[in-house]
Amino acid sequence: MPERTITASQAAEPPDLPTAPAVSRRGRNLHGGWIAAAILLVVGVLFVVLTRMKPAYDAYGWMVWGRQTLHWNLDTNGAPSWKPLPFLFTLPFAVVPRAQTFLWMLTAVAGALAGGLFGGRIAYRLTGPAPDRPYAPIIAAGFAGLGVLGIAGYSHQILIANSDPLIVALCLAAIDFHLCKRYRLAFGMVLLAALGRPEAWPFAFGYAVWAWWKVPGMRAIVAVGIVSIPLLWFGVSALTAKSWLRAGDLALNSPNVIHGNKLIGVPRRVLGLYEPPMQIAAGLAIAFAVVIRDKVWLSLAGLAFAWVAIETAFALHGWSAVTRYLFEAEAVFVVLAGAGLGRVLAAGSPTSVAARLGGVAIAAILIGSLIPTAVTRTRGAHSEIVLRRHDGVRIKHLEAVIKQLGGPSRIRACGQPVTLVGWQSTLAWETNLNVGNVGYKPARSIHTGDPIVLFQLHELGWRVIPIHTVRTNPACAGLRVDTPFQ
Repeated sequence: MPERTITASQAAEPPDLPTAPAVSRRGRNLHGGWIAAAILLVVGVLFVVLTRMKPAYDAYGWMVWGRQTLHWNLDTNGAPSWKPLPFLFTLPFAVVPRAQTFLWMLTAVAGALAGGLFGGRIAYRLTGPAPDRPYAPIIAAGFAGLGVLGIAGYSHQILIANSDPLIVALCLAAIDFHLCKRYRLAFGMVLLAALGRPEAWPFAFGYAVWAWWKVPGMRAIVAVGIVSIPLLWFGVSALTAKSWLRAGDLALNSPNVIHGNKLIGVPRRVLGLYEPPMQIAAGLAIAFAVVIRDKVWLSLAGLAFAWVAIETAFALHGWSAVTRYLFEAEAVFVVLAGAGLGRVLAAGSPTSVAARLGGVAIAAILIGSLIPTAVTRTRGAHSEIVLRRHDGVRIKHLEAVIKQLGGPSRIRACGQPVTLVGWQSTLAWETNLNVGNVGYKPARSIHTGDPIVLFQLHELGWRVIPIHTVRTNPACAGLRVDTPFQ
């Protein structure tokens, strides 16, 4: 659906400029886009409320960024490592402190679900028109959309309000908008993705070069967008951390780094994101694209392989290359698998019963082979929901005990809050501190002899123990308390 640009250099646009009916279709699609966005928000609200999910380490750290910025006290020396994308949301959300957590969870969930929507749209478009078998592109879209949501670990990242599924949606949205010839939106999506993951930087720069020459009316947007990438990634770090490269330094210390041959380890992690039937279907779809020399399919496959190659280079440098950083590449492979399924269903003569039945049989075999995967993913999501609810109880008890002890300021006056590393950002959030100001190695903090207030997990509750505080402030001895454990 081409984008209309009213500029003097319109002749440089791609030749298929819209006619009046196309503009009408664009209006209808824009209306449909708003409806889809509203549905995603409603589903997102229901998801957050019904699952009773809670953010995990990174998400609480991002919310701390937003709040501390409003207090002119942002410090990004501690984990999570700095990335601009979540900050663009958590900063304005911090204006409404009571709703900040909910708003970020809603953003993360709705964005993650949008990944399935855009994956389905791309597969529908790649399948192409099939007037004699209209079910083919619909099945392709459904397969691809659900397939993206079914990537191993995707639901876990949604339920901890992480940003990786949102970045998947941004990458797929960029592809979809480009195929619709809505180049400004496509650039906006890839730009946002580049503010969330450094793997997307080359794609943003590549698209900027293409748009500079092909769509001259975008040059101002492109220039501002490209400048914003290093400015937001490195400029904020330079102002709020020891070094403008602090984010990369923190990432080098990840415990999830690949041990052994990284050239094999990264592709192996990609293959581990789905069971063999899906990977085989994606491989056959790419082989089909090679045979028919379909430039769009091959370009998408090339983008996915390029993402894997970039992640491999990062792994060789010493960064972790964890599987969630490979979701974007796997999502494209899943979309190609879905589009390949659609082409199989649409193939053959319209009057050939054998071709029709053959396509249905192949689709049934592929879908049937993935049913055990779907069952496993569903059970895993249910288990994760139970865990998030348990963590929600712990967080509620943590809020209660801090209030009972006199609030964050009294705790800070008695000593440094200390807990286990997995709860460091949550405790920072609850005590109004930067994450780096909360201790995460209790034994080491105790050994220093400095006053600390230790928050120990016990079942679903907490034990709070002041240590080395009596000599500095005898009144702090009263901080010792236990919350309910269930």
